[in-house]
Amino acid sequence: MWSLLLWVCAAYICAQEYTPDSPSAADALSKAVEGTSVNEWRGYYRREHSLVKPYQGSGMDIPYWDITGSTMVSGQYIRLTPDMQSRQGGLWNTMPVWSRDWELVVNFKVHGTAGDLFGDGIALWYVQDRSQPGNVFGSKDYFRGLAIFLDTYSNHNGPHSHGHPYISAMVNNGSLHYDHDKDGTHTQLGGEHVGCEAKFRNKEYDTQILILRLPTGYYFGMSAATGDLADNHDIVSVKMFEQEFAHVEKEGEVNRRNIEPAAEFAASPRDHVEDPRPSKLGWLGTTVLLIIGILVVVAVLGFGLIFLQKRQERSRKRFY
Repeated sequence: MWSLLLWVCAAYICAQEYTPDSPSAADALSKAVEGTSVNEWRGYYRREHSLVKPYQGSGMDIPYWDITGSTMVSGQYIRLTPDMQSRQGGLWNTMPVWSRDWELVVNFKVHGTAGDLFGDGIALWYVQDRSQPGNVFGSKDYFRGLAIFLDTYSNHNGPHSHGHPYISAMVNNGSLHYDHDKDGTHTQLGGEHVGCEAKFRNKEYDTQILILRLPTGYYFGMSAATGDLADNHDIVSVKMFEQEFAHVEKEGEVNRRNIEPAAEFAASPRDHVEDPRPSKLGWLGTTVLLIIGILVVVAVLGFGLIFLQKRQERSRKRFY
């Protein structure tokens, strides 16, 4: 099975001095994960934050999870949106996460009948407010927390564009706007070129994403949306593992429940202006246009030369 790994650590500032002899939990977690498979269980499995087949409890209820919008539950997957236009769906954990260090593994599929045009994608959330529909892949804008965007359609052209499907992250304290028309490049975690292109659409197997270590007290969620273009967006499973590391609380250290969502590395601020759009003609159209231009210039020069020759002939006849 092809696996896609994405590591995201929430960055925060606390009143403590860094010492090389005291490795952070992130360092310890990195060493524990390095060289292992995403299928391997690391830590304590937390059922209240996980979701595996069979999904239903009594009736259509799913223990510890709410569904919103167009979401449909079947025996093999939970479909956030069908392959139809203008749909939004969500899947939200009802239990806040109080574990300080954790690992989340999400299996999903994005597939559809469209050839070259499809959209819009899936978002994975760890946010303060859950089950809030909106225009950011089916969930609210100006959120507080972390979002992982698996964007399947490029809305953006110019020097800040990139290939799709594209995976990026955003940490928000509630004051930032996700610009869908710019594919979130203004607020992307780590800078505008730190995300990655990943061909996860229409695969025969599930894709997996690994998310690591974030502040406490927020909720997990998954949402998806379609617009003028469409795709099936399916969640196959969600598994959460609590990690334990030796950690001594230091004087002045910020309580993890009170951390303001922030990131040390994000896209450099720039104005929301339109980038120059590339030519819609492509290289073949540009070549044809160039050839036509050359032919026009040659024709003008040819007519000009003939005109001058005839004028000179008339002048010689008058002279004789």
